[in-house]
Amino acid sequence: MDCQPTSVAQLQQENTKDGYFLLVVWLMVLTGTAMMFRAASQLGSAASGRVLLGAILAGCGLFNFLEGLINHQILGLHHVVPGSPHQFLFDMLYLANAVLFFVVGSWLILSPKKTTNHQ
Repeated sequence: MDCQPTSVAQLQQENTKDGYFLLVVWLMVLTGTAMMFRAASQLGSAASGRVLLGAILAGCGLFNFLEGLINHQILGLHHVVPGSPHQFLFDMLYLANAVLFFVVGSWLILSPKKTTNHQ
């Protein structure tokens, strides 16, 4: 299967299909997130929103890093901005953003929760 568009119209069609796919995936993610928050609220403080948000960010970061590394760099299936003279830079910025999400998410999970003393 040839993944390289041969015309602007074909590129637009591929981007539109990719956009619909991402929309469906994001709707599924939002639905799952709402379900997790509802379940976590029933557990009480054992499953804090901070840890849940951290897990979501870390998971998204890890997924995007692996997807970017495999699809963009190793397999060359597509790129962030295909055909750009700065294509490699955009791909690296995508990977850096994924690492940032993972680091921030991990920090939210592992950092100690601040407590306040109400006396």
